[in-house]
Amino acid sequence: MKNTLPEFSISLKYKSKKSELKTITCPGDAADVARQCFNADTMDWVESFIVIALNQANKVLGFYKVSSGGVSATVSDPKVIFQFALLSNASAIILAHNHPSGNLEASNADKAMTEKIKNASKMLDITLIDHIIVTDESYTSFSQMGLL
Repeated sequence: MKNTLPEFSISLKYKSKKSELKTITCPGDAADVARQCFNADTMDWVESFIVIALNQANKVLGFYKVSSGGVSATVSDPKVIFQFALLSNASAIILAHNHPSGNLEASNADKAMTEKIKNASKMLDITLIDHIIVTDESYTSFSQMGLL
């Protein structure tokens, strides 16, 4: 009988040398990388959520846009976040989203979702380094606020 089960394949190819990957050393670095990942034309218009994957040396492996929503909210599915983290072979992740209003304060929903991701990341041995809220001008870091 012929095997008709689907077979999955996973690969990772770098477009640049590993030595050229951006290193995250502080929340400001994470905010700068996050801003590069958001669409500058819609950053003040639509809220979006990304996850940044890092290797053991805190070098950026890449990012994935998890969701894009409305003016004041977007939905972030933890399964999608960890699917990307696992497939990118991440040792650590940084969550980031923008607030089109310019308000840098973390909402209760932001805090609850971050806590959920933090707990799940421990089970998978993937470090949640930070959750950054960015605007064009500034950022808020959950790690600096003591929320991680």
